[in-house]
Amino acid sequence: MDVSDKTTHICVVDVEGRAVRRDIVASDPDALAKWLNRHCPDLVRVVLETGTLSTFLYHGLVERGVTVECICARHVKGVLSARVNKSDVHDAEGLAQLARTGWYKRVHMKASATHIDRAALRIRSQLITARTSMANQLRGLLKLFGLRIGTARTPGRRAERLTALYTQRPDLKALFAPLIASMEAIEEQLRASNRLLNERAKADEVCTRLMSVPGVGPITALTFTSTIEDPHRFARSDDVGAYAGLVPRRSQSGERDTNGHISKAGDPMLRRALYEAANVALSQVKRPFAFSSGEGKWPKPKAPSVPERPLHGSSPHYFIRFG
Repeated sequence: MDVSDKTTHICVVDVEGRAVRRDIVASDPDALAKWLNRHCPDLVRVVLETGTLSTFLYHGLVERGVTVECICARHVKGVLSARVNKSDVHDAEGLAQLARTGWYKRVHMKASATHIDRAALRIRSQLITARTSMANQLRGLLKLFGLRIGTARTPGRRAERLTALYTQRPDLKALFAPLIASMEAIEEQLRASNRLLNERAKADEVCTRLMSVPGVGPITALTFTSTIEDPHRFARSDDVGAYAGLVPRRSQSGERDTNGHISKAGDPMLRRALYEAANVALSQVKRPFAFSSGEGKWPKPKAPSVPERPLHGSSPHYFIRFG
């Protein structure tokens, strides 16, 4: 089945690879299941490639008892590119031949609850992108009038800085009001999205266990669990790194064998979450907690006792401290 937004091209082949039937059906699981049950009584396997409607059609066909598998679109593209002319009819026939031979890479289809978590994470990411874009736009426009907002990472600090800047240019307050109101609305929705994700992470036992790791919060934990979903589908734990695209890309042919940068073949949202968690874990500084007179105080760090070495061996007057 070659799926598009409105219609789906279907091609049925027999065991010898001959096309026995072609048709165009609406991209709806109910319509597709009825067509397959009517025209394919000896149906063995149905394949469709990954796309925007693949999850909806896959779960809908499975609920109606159709043996369907979703295959990797990148793999399909490499196979279908052998044809000179590309069309929906040829693509459907190529997918049918892949289903007959079994030479394809099956894609794990996540459950509906997992897609809800991933949708919430993507909405949060989009809100952050919009807020950052508006904040950068505000800074750039203020510089046109010689005003600098400075460090304002919180809405309260930003409001204080804008109030101070408006005293210099009162005519700009009405000009920037729509942009400021939009930023405040996005920040309110972002806080609501964070509360929702925190609640979903706390309700999940695996996420709660992952959040016990230093540097891992509810967003990283929920991103990891929603991406991996079923750990039993990995034969080894090392395969998770390759699935996330965090292994070197290898290019080998004859005497040439090169290991390049990471492949980035997996989910970018998962890689970004793991980067942030690793950065937090590596940048954490732990110091002993000392008690003095019943109050907890951080001890003052002592300068390391590092011997002084001469910067130039011939002159004893130039020294540099290492450490």
